[in-house]
Amino acid sequence: MAPRRLTSISDPLLAERQGQRERVLALKNQIEAILYLKGQPLELSALAQLAHCSRDEAYDALLELMEDYAHRDSALEVLQVEEGFALQLREPFLELANQLLPPEIGVGATRTLATIILRGPLSQAELVELRGQGAYQHVAELVEKGFVTRYRKEGSRSPWLRVTDKFHRYFMVDELAKKATEAASFPEE
Repeated sequence: MAPRRLTSISDPLLAERQGQRERVLALKNQIEAILYLKGQPLELSALAQLAHCSRDEAYDALLELMEDYAHRDSALEVLQVEEGFALQLREPFLELANQLLPPEIGVGATRTLATIILRGPLSQAELVELRGQGAYQHVAELVEKGFVTRYRKEGSRSPWLRVTDKFHRYFMVDELAKKATEAASFPEE
């Protein structure tokens, strides 16, 4: 009698493995988002805690993510560095980043600024939860440069943050929005 082949999705072992694979892929995306938002290397235990999973699950997802980036033709890579794991630009793109980023704003502060823009006005406590303790320094830098302002919201102990008019002028946000609206209004041919 020939051995039984596992070909049916209804086979419990195959279904369990597929479920595990789906969990690892979902966790991989979550860890990618965490590494991007934090903008700094994170230890495995910190990643596991932020992703609400075990260290082993976080490690498996990290391996998947690292392998995924290794085979992509991408400007980004996931590396294990001395301080933990980091999502960063590949070496050939560092010079491009230096050319494109405003010289007075570092990469970490730029990511913090992007978080403030995407989330709209938010409390500094929320921002620190999303970006980590380095956000305090980034906010101080952004306030000093005039791109972000702090204000008090009644009933809140933490200061709130929003972008300033200088931010809109410097990055020509209003002009970009206007161009996007104009481009969207052209009829398709």
